[in-house]
Amino acid sequence: MILFPRDLILEDERARLRLLRKEDFEFLLPFAEAEPDLWQYSTASAAGRDGMICYLDQAFREYQLQKEYPFIVFDKQANAYAGSTRFYDIQLNHLTTQLGYTWYGKRFQQTGLNRHCKQLLLTYAFEQWGMERVEFRADLKNDRSIQSMKKLGCTPEGVLRSNKTCPEGRRDSIVLSILKTEWLSTVKQTLSQKTR
Repeated sequence: MILFPRDLILEDERARLRLLRKEDFEFLLPFAEAEPDLWQYSTASAAGRDGMICYLDQAFREYQLQKEYPFIVFDKQANAYAGSTRFYDIQLNHLTTQLGYTWYGKRFQQTGLNRHCKQLLLTYAFEQWGMERVEFRADLKNDRSIQSMKKLGCTPEGVLRSNKTCPEGRRDSIVLSILKTEWLSTVKQTLSQKTR
């Protein structure tokens, strides 16, 4: 069973998301080389040439195992590739997934691109795929990311203490989520208004 077709495209007037491919290395490498701090709070850094190679290899391996679905993000407004995001920890038996590994080059941050991407991904997860819950996690020290998730409509659920390794040793992770009922009743409409 294939979780997603290889030709899946999620797009609106601002963003285009498609399956990450090996040839996308050339589009993402400039970020890895020029902006290594993009992965400051990540447990899977793509900093540097070797870091990006490992990052993509891991994404392709997990996709083949049907555990993840990684996307490359194209910003139509800037006419440029902007970063990457993915569904992971896919649990079809429980109708849940996590949405993360999200990063954008600095010039694409705080431009509204992320809201468009999240609207596309959440619409797909809840309305086409049939998920009942989408979970998000972040390093507890990454306040900017946490505030961004809250603005999307995520509900904080708690903190997993020392649950992951990170460059500094261990990290605490905050867990947030959106339920399908919340998406359909309020979150979708609120997010749609923010992307107009």
